[in-house]
Amino acid sequence: MSDRPGVGASLPDFPWDSLAGAGAVARAHPDGIVNLSVGTPVDPTPELGQRALTEAADSPGYPTTIGTPELRAAMVGYLRDRWAATELTEAGVLPVIGTKELVAWLPILLGLRADDTVMYPSVAYPTYAVGAQLAGCRGVAADGGDAVREHRPALLWLNSPSNPTGQVLDADELADVVAAAREVGAVVASDECYGEFGWEAEPVSVLDARVNGGSYEGLLAIHSLSKRSNLAGYRAGLVGGDAALVGDLTQARKHLGMMVSAPVQAAMAALLADQSHVAEQRRRYAGRRQLLRPALERAGFRIDHAEAGLYLWATRQEDCRASVDWFAERGILVAPGDFYGTSAGQHVRIALTATDERIDAAASRL
Repeated sequence: MSDRPGVGASLPDFPWDSLAGAGAVARAHPDGIVNLSVGTPVDPTPELGQRALTEAADSPGYPTTIGTPELRAAMVGYLRDRWAATELTEAGVLPVIGTKELVAWLPILLGLRADDTVMYPSVAYPTYAVGAQLAGCRGVAADGGDAVREHRPALLWLNSPSNPTGQVLDADELADVVAAAREVGAVVASDECYGEFGWEAEPVSVLDARVNGGSYEGLLAIHSLSKRSNLAGYRAGLVGGDAALVGDLTQARKHLGMMVSAPVQAAMAALLADQSHVAEQRRRYAGRRQLLRPALERAGFRIDHAEAGLYLWATRQEDCRASVDWFAERGILVAPGDFYGTSAGQHVRIALTATDERIDAAASRL
């Protein structure tokens, strides 16, 4: 047996494991835990998606990597109609097995090497850094066009609305960063998975001509059905943009067997063509946000950013682990800011992805 360590041994500890102690305290609350630490949807998967999945259950053959004709048309239609990707064609879209998989594997799928740099926001979803490390690349946490010009990344991650902060970059801000990336030859991967939930600002895609000047060259936009359609358990996402880049990803994924299952493809096609269920889910999250945010503010927390998305980014200017413990004593589990970057050590991320009853319980306890 080889003594060589596996890939997992070289990666950082899974951050959620560090919440075991706080979780135990929260679970001991007489009225049970309110888990607001992980953004896991709890509301029903729309009947439209369930029905499409069931009707496609007899799928004895292998699915296609590029997606069925129905799904490709639905992906183009969604990105065109919802995100102003007016020039997008079916050559520029691809289904993926949940977007976390794509985030983690993208540097490898793009053929990046040890002398390449992957840049991601200074406060960010940790899988961007994990993907860079997995590929052996140099990871840099920095923001803005000037930082792009300084570090000259091969791959630049954008995330608007941000996980965890909820910050939204407007069209001008995105355009500046895209222009800088094009100057240095970087691929721009824009994680837009929370885009359907803009509260105080309207999210914009990099596929919008106001951002890209009418060209998708070097651009990839990543979208998920996990949050918009309560489809996290199906593992369903998509990427759209530069047809040449999408073609390269398709070829690599064919070799690696990265195929979305046929029943899930059917559910995706049905749900991407429907916005009514998204509007219903927006109303649910809006109600929870309107209840929880003022309760946090009355408890002495300041909410920063949170213009969009499914989280409240809260601080009372103390170490985030002290805040985690304070919440745990009240039976509430939240995520510490240090999961998301060294500059986030005084914030906690509080998810809106709990039932109305549990959100009400959290507000009462605060």
